[in-house]
Amino acid sequence: MIQVTRKDSKESLENMIRRFNRKVQQSGLLTTAKGQQYFEKPISKTDRRKKAIVRQERRALKLKKIKLGQK
Repeated sequence: MIQVTRKDSKESLENMIRRFNRKVQQSGLLTTAKGQQYFEKPISKTDRRKKAIVRQERRALKLKKIKLGQK
């Protein structure tokens, strides 16, 4: 549980919210919660690797097209 209190009575609410958001981002709670939001069936290592290779190839192709100026 992340807790943020006012540093002094003069600290604004916006600053306190900003500090809270920064602490949440740094702790990684939000990413783990979003990752656990939906159930995914466990897949084998080989399938995971194959999907990663396909992703990398698509990303490389996309970057190549961008550099060439084709959409």
